[in-house]
Amino acid sequence: QVQLVESGGGSVQAGGSLRLSCAASRYIFSNYYMGWFRQAPGKEREGVACIDSDGSARYADSVKGRFTISQDNAKNTLYLEMNSLKPEDTALYYCAAAVACTIITGSGVRPNYRGQGTQVTVSS
Repeated sequence: QVQLVESGGGSVQAGGSLRLSCAASRYIFSNYYMGWFRQAPGKEREGVACIDSDGSARYADSVKGRFTISQDNAKNTLYLEMNSLKPEDTALYYCAAAVACTIITGSGVRPNYRGQGTQVTVSS
């Protein structure tokens, strides 16, 4: 049973924008912290953003000021608005759900759920 489904990836030039979406099951959306992580070939998983228990957004330093995470509770959907994209943002982006925001933004314990990933490619 598919629990998280990402969409919105693609190829853009540096400086461009993309918006990722993640449709989640109601159970996951209501019971877990939601966020995004990415993984580039040959590199470790990197947490990108997460929405914490107080509703605040947590971001990796590398994307602060450029990426915005948001959610639509009525649609059980998570978003990641990515602006001023850089070639180093190229990676497979995953929507994730976990029992703590720090799991998604960290690189140790795996999130409880993740989607199949959507590719983001930024050319210079």
